[in-house]
Amino acid sequence: MSIRTLFIRVSLTALFASHGAMLQAASLQVAPVLVEVPTPAATSSLKLRNEGTKPLDAQIRIFRWTQVDGADSLTPTDDVAASPPLASLRPGTDYTVRIVRTSKEPVVKEESYRLLIDELPVAATGSAATVNIALRYSIPVFFTVPGVAAPKLSWELQQRANKPVIVVSNEGDRRVRLAKLKFTDGKGAIANFGEGLAGYVLGRSNKAFDVPANAKGFGAGGVVSISALSDTGPIESKR
Repeated sequence: MSIRTLFIRVSLTALFASHGAMLQAASLQVAPVLVEVPTPAATSSLKLRNEGTKPLDAQIRIFRWTQVDGADSLTPTDDVAASPPLASLRPGTDYTVRIVRTSKEPVVKEESYRLLIDELPVAATGSAATVNIALRYSIPVFFTVPGVAAPKLSWELQQRANKPVIVVSNEGDRRVRLAKLKFTDGKGAIANFGEGLAGYVLGRSNKAFDVPANAKGFGAGGVVSISALSDTGPIESKR
């Protein structure tokens, strides 16, 4: 059977990068890759740039970001708006996207959102098999207040769907971002999640991390320590 057009969606999650860095894939660039808006400010912005040789269209949406039963959840929201919702970028041009907190309720704790920027695929032409690549950027957006409780982590080993997972809970009010994450059990076995970003644990929430398949037997002696690099520095903690 001849496949004339194949659309591949690549999800690029900009989680563990400096605020001023440019996240790049194909022709579309986005900066910054994390937005933090301290109260009493209610607006911020980021820039899109088309580094390609052809025009491109992008769809821009924002969702409230929570963690439910250890998993990330995005839900539609009217509390924050991204403007404009659609952008057409000519080659070599910048485009400003505004982020506005429209809710009249005061920010009493850190609020977490995700800005999704989708590069819309161009319709394929010609008779040959063609691959169009649609890119997605997922940008964390936080509205913060001063004086909230700092992140405080705890963890436990659980079985979910007959697979071991480590559930990390954050008793603080501020999110924590974890890279170079690894856990050690009481017998010295290590569950290593790699050198890059492992994920966020939002304030007053928990995040489940699947134990890597190569960590067979991990947890037999209980999970006793965590090691990671967070956005505020190294984490080294034991029970």
